Amino acid sequence: MNSGGALRLFILALGAALQPALAETSRLDAILSAQVLRVGTTGDYRPFTALDKTTGAYSGFDVDMAQALGAGLGVKVEFVPTAWPQLSHDLQSGTFDIAMGGVSVTLERQKIGFFSEPYLRDGKTPIARCADQERYQALSEIDRPDVRVIVNPGGTNERFDRAHLRQAQIVVQPDNTTIFDALASGGGDVMITDASEARLQAKLHPGVLCAIHPDRPFDFAEKAYWMPPDPALKAFVDQWLHMAIEDGDFDRLAAKWLR
Repeated sequence: MNSGGALRLFILALGAALQPALAETSRLDAILSAQVLRVGTTGDYRPFTALDKTTGAYSGFDVDMAQALGAGLGVKVEFVPTAWPQLSHDLQSGTFDIAMGGVSVTLERQKIGFFSEPYLRDGKTPIARCADQERYQALSEIDRPDVRVIVNPGGTNERFDRAHLRQAQIVVQPDNTTIFDALASGGGDVMITDASEARLQAKLHPGVLCAIHPDRPFDFAEKAYWMPPDPALKAFVDQWLHMAIEDGDFDRLAAKWLR
């Protein structure tokens, strides 16, 4: 067989091998076909996502960004409730199309899904009652047997605490919506959380809770949008996010919620 015939056979074989993959519908195609973007969000992480249990309405930076993404896709947005301990399971089971709500980029999460380009640099920092803030400047000052570190379960805050604290008492507060009120009233001595959340909660509890060196967090982290491993959907989300940043929509919402 000459080289031309061999090449034709190779092309035919390659086309046959690729045909099933090409025939598969991408998650992006499914969203456009259904005319609905299902957004998984916990509703318990201000300033990114908060659920009003009376009205059932969500608000926050990533809630507004989700609506903007839906508008970019030309589809309706449906918010799907989830929780930090089950976020990975819900992503893998197809409960939603994308997770939005202050989701931190981690290698464990990257193993099972795609992250968008990051939109916020963050990191873990302490927050405590203002009267005690000088006591908890360093991890070594926090990691003492007499210190109660309050934490919400199932997310990167708990993972950070259990990786870095050996002596401190880790007090798990199941309801993330009340955890800062509990801290303010003495339910714990300090919390280690994302600098963005620490800044907001200090504003919401003026003179009571103080964010401790949020400009110098203990570690490096980024926020991004997390979705099943669908290249077409990721490409669209990345392009939409890039355009939102460049045309000023992102800054407008950031000024409202993050600054």
